Amino acid sequence: MIVRDSGSQDVRIEQHIVLARQMVRKLAVQCGLRLVDQTKLITAASELARNAVIYGGGGAMDWAILERETRTGLRLVFRDEGPGIPDLGLAMTDGWTSGSGLGLGLTGAKRLVDEFELDSAPGAGTRVTIIKWT
Repeated sequence: MIVRDSGSQDVRIEQHIVLARQMVRKLAVQCGLRLVDQTKLITAASELARNAVIYGGGGAMDWAILERETRTGLRLVFRDEGPGIPDLGLAMTDGWTSGSGLGLGLTGAKRLVDEFELDSAPGAGTRVTIIKWT
């Protein structure tokens, strides 16, 4: 796998969620993702950026345009230094929420992308990596 380009975007306040969404749209177009896949990735990114701001106290979205054989992909890593997720299994259960939301953020994001990885522990923050391929 080759990283063609990469960068980072703060996700510390509500306005950063909008900026992250706009960045993902631009990058998804640049990667050649179909419109439906652009929409899925933007939706997942919006949910994960919102989680980083609301539950993680803010963080960052790192992005990378990837090449693997004949495919191009966009990898997004959302990271924060918040309280972490005490029970990953419970957090990945449809309908479960630690707040007042619908409980669709993490599981919904996972269904919208090709690759999903969640790394979190109490007191250690949270890191969610997603990839969408052409």
